[in-house]
Amino acid sequence: MISLALCLLIVAFAVVGPLMVSHSPEETDILSGNQGPSAAHWFGTDQLGRDIFARTAAGARLSLLAPTVIVALSSLAAVFLALVSSWFGGWVDTSITRVLDILFAFPSLLFALIAVAVFGTGAMAPILALALAYVPYLARLARVEARRERNAPYIAACSLLGMSGTRVALRHMLPSLWPVMRTQAAITFGGALTDFAAISFIGLGVQAPSPEWGAMVSSGRTSLLDGHPEEALFPGLLIVVTVVAFNLLADRLAKREEGAR
Repeated sequence: MISLALCLLIVAFAVVGPLMVSHSPEETDILSGNQGPSAAHWFGTDQLGRDIFARTAAGARLSLLAPTVIVALSSLAAVFLALVSSWFGGWVDTSITRVLDILFAFPSLLFALIAVAVFGTGAMAPILALALAYVPYLARLARVEARRERNAPYIAACSLLGMSGTRVALRHMLPSLWPVMRTQAAITFGGALTDFAAISFIGLGVQAPSPEWGAMVSSGRTSLLDGHPEEALFPGLLIVVTVVAFNLLADRLAKREEGAR
């Protein structure tokens, strides 16, 4: 419940946070640079005088939206491949498995770096690349569950009743994948958030002046060495808390799934 509350609190911060301050996240004031937390600037200001709270709150939207899209795209692709593989079996199953094995050999960050090199910096290329990179991880788990359901007696009964393969897969097999995909999606969210932040941290993802947690940690390194850790501290702390909260939530969901079985 604590981890779930933290997840909801972070999402609420992303939604409501930018409305709580009057400062624009991109508004600069050189004369007010590197100020500590105060009533006017709750998290202080960066070296350009921009309000760190406003930038952290605005960056939360993209920092949470990007891994959400990554998980959604990879989960949809994984479930589709798992259903097709388990239903047809034979050479179809073998071909899909071999393609997944090949994709599994490439690290997720390598996919993102190649996509950035081809399509340029920004948010879209890393999102699509990371979504593709996470498909093998999710598809393997979904395939195991789908094959178990495919061999269940009620699936054979549905086929004998004349139901089409598409109807059986969508109406009966798909719901059985929900528990395992829900748990794995929560785990994948933390990894996707970290990878997306890492891409922005090295300067190949979201570009300045747009706020994003990984990019803020990167830009705050200079101020950190000068004794002003606020710009790197607060978004970095939110990355850690978010990843830990979603991992704890996933662990709890996994235990509930095991108990149900």
